Amino acid sequence: LILFPRKTKKPKKGDSSPEDCSNAKQLTGPLIPIKKPEFKIDSRKITAEMKKENVYAKLRKARSDARLVGIRKKRAAEKEAAE
Repeated sequence: LILFPRKTKKPKKGDSSPEDCSNAKQLTGPLIPIKKPEFKIDSRKITAEMKKENVYAKLRKARSDARLVGIRKKRAAEKEAAE
């Protein structure tokens, strides 16, 4: 590993020597092949039931339920302890 100095006139501790920098060779060709994942999309017809559904509201409700789980659990425990 050759660490090139940011400023060639003022190399810092840990930078490679000028000899190492001059002898460095850049690799050419593919280094790491990038594989694109294949996504399979299942298509289907939209039904009337799907059209009636409000997905945005359902997602917001699920998000708020997940966020408030701890508070609701604490309140239920306090209510049970009070009784």
